[in-house]
Amino acid sequence: MAQLISIFAKNLREQRLKRGLTQEGLADACELHRTYIGALERSERNISLRNLEKIASVLQVHAADLITERT
Repeated sequence: MAQLISIFAKNLREQRLKRGLTQEGLADACELHRTYIGALERSERNISLRNLEKIASVLQVHAADLITERT
């Protein structure tokens, strides 16, 4: 489980930066708190499916893209 959380955290940060968003910008667009986004990117929090879908939608990726390891 810890590996999946780390994969998600890395992919979240990469996708956010790729789109030129700050943590605060992403949080605002998702109607979430900036500290929650930061905690997700540091693998300190688990994410609900509802929030995963919100974030994926704002980042314009499939939710699976955020939890799939890239090589």
